[in-house]
Amino acid sequence: MIRDVRADHYVIPLPTALSDSTHGTIRGFELVTVRLRDDDGVEGVGYTYTVGAGGAAVHALLARDLAPVIAGRDAGRIEELWQAMWWALHYGGRGGAQVLAISAVDVALWDLRARRHGVPLWRLLGGFDPRVPCYAGGIDLDFTVDALLKQTDENLARGFRAIKMKVGRPSLRDDVERVRAMRAHLGDDLPLMVDANMRWSVDDAIRAARGLAPFAPVWLEEPTIPDDVPGHARIVREGGLPIAAGENLRSLYEFRQLIAAGGVTFPEPDVTNCGGVTVFMKVCHLAEAFNLPVTSHGAHDITVHLLAAAPNRSYLEAHGFGLDRFIADPLRLEDGRAIAPDRPGHGIEFDWKALDAVRA
Repeated sequence: MIRDVRADHYVIPLPTALSDSTHGTIRGFELVTVRLRDDDGVEGVGYTYTVGAGGAAVHALLARDLAPVIAGRDAGRIEELWQAMWWALHYGGRGGAQVLAISAVDVALWDLRARRHGVPLWRLLGGFDPRVPCYAGGIDLDFTVDALLKQTDENLARGFRAIKMKVGRPSLRDDVERVRAMRAHLGDDLPLMVDANMRWSVDDAIRAARGLAPFAPVWLEEPTIPDDVPGHARIVREGGLPIAAGENLRSLYEFRQLIAAGGVTFPEPDVTNCGGVTVFMKVCHLAEAFNLPVTSHGAHDITVHLLAAAPNRSYLEAHGFGLDRFIADPLRLEDGRAIAPDRPGHGIEFDWKALDAVRA
């Protein structure tokens, strides 16, 4: 039984300000954690995050609304608990802060289950391959070209063998020239992804995809708003590039609509906002049924386990959210692949004392 539920809220400053086409300059992230403890003293940890705003709402939902729903219940009945949380918060919103809060609890429940069994999460979820192809996700729209290439060289030196860069500047010509410079720097064979962060209209996205196609990106990510499912289908059909999307989808049903419409080539759930491990794995299986490769967004220390359990995985995104300095054993790379750890659970051990210094 779940005997203790603790939620905490932190503000994680970034060493270097980052930028993309919709969030502008990003100086920090809000981290919201949840810790669950059962009768035997076994603890499971989950987290979610926001980009500079909204963390207090997620924390309040966890502490005031979800803690009473799950306290005293069987931690092993994760599907039952997920449904209880979903319907407890359903009327107040089927997405947004509500599903971020559910996601954090769900991650903690799966961590607790794996720890009780003494196995890493990726094995508990079925176990496919612990060596997951991985790319470095740059948040670098406003970097100069020199700074962009310097960041890339640093990521290559760290062991990455695939790179993602931001596009969506006011001038498409500027985007094209930056991608041209990156492709020349990387050579023809190293995988390159580009991410527009929902910047364009559908017609602009089609023009951009055609303009970027000569540089052979693995995918164009989030070319337009996530709500425009028919528009995504047009971009896939007419743009000439594979499309990654899904980090702003908040339910299994939204993924079903986008996938069934032919609006995505690489479904891209984020475990911290799609509904947790439970929903992330359902998205993987849904994508597999449509013969689609799945990728991920954010939370790479958790997500490496999930993609290690998915035979249709493509690339894990390694994101610069600034959490590494608060984690005992950050993500490990070998020859361009992230290695899912063999520690019980998801294996993330936060430095809680260090986090106290950035408590919200």
